[in-house]
Amino acid sequence: MSPESKARFAEKQIIEHNDLVTSVAKMDKVPLKMFELAVSYVDPHNPPKDNTIHVSKKDMFAYFDVTSSNRSTRFKQEIEQMQKQAFFEVRVVEGKSGRFRYRSIVPIPYVEWNSYNNDVTIRFDQAIMPYLIDLRKSFTQYALTDITELRSKYSIVLYRWLNMYYRQYEYYRDHGGRTHEQLMAMKNPTVALDELRRLTDTVNEYERMSTFTRWVLAKPCEDISAHTHLKVTFEKIKSGRKVTGIRFKVTGRPVARLTKKNGEED
Repeated sequence: MSPESKARFAEKQIIEHNDLVTSVAKMDKVPLKMFELAVSYVDPHNPPKDNTIHVSKKDMFAYFDVTSSNRSTRFKQEIEQMQKQAFFEVRVVEGKSGRFRYRSIVPIPYVEWNSYNNDVTIRFDQAIMPYLIDLRKSFTQYALTDITELRSKYSIVLYRWLNMYYRQYEYYRDHGGRTHEQLMAMKNPTVALDELRRLTDTVNEYERMSTFTRWVLAKPCEDISAHTHLKVTFEKIKSGRKVTGIRFKVTGRPVARLTKKNGEED
């Protein structure tokens, strides 16, 4: 993305409920980035009328760095790809039972544009809106530009998840209320391998651990460290010779935040 385009999106923030951050994004990189771009236009304090936002084609092209003569055709293809394949599988905990319910949500069922003006109309599905505007507790915020340069879906998924924990760490580090051990668990989160596969939608992919490590861990961590405010490394947790989990080690530079707590109740 050009410096001019980065400046255009410098103030755009993405704010999502943690249940959406920890959901399974059943889509590739481009549809996921397009969804995140749309979310950055939602003001949770002033929800859009009829769940509808308007984005300029100029902004769309700038965000995806599309400058070719066939950009309208490419834009149409990417919109179609998003609507044909994109959905979130949200896992909801049922009270204190430890049982789960799963919701499959197609986030953006309607997009309209034309050949004679710059407006793109995007309407979110009603089912996705609580995850974008009902943010009284358990939400995460990050800059749209933090994901702009990320090169894979796995980079975006891991960044959202790690940022969720790191923002919680920053809040409690500054305001108290957590032990040192709890702070370190937020700053350097550990995840079971099975849960990480669920989160990255790789339960049936990259079966060899070496391949999984390369494409779902090593390259995304390098990508995140190069293009976002987080610096990330990881280590494997083993039971005998079997890898059972991953521990991430995260550092970050200060970023702007909401006045409300990140990830907790008022």
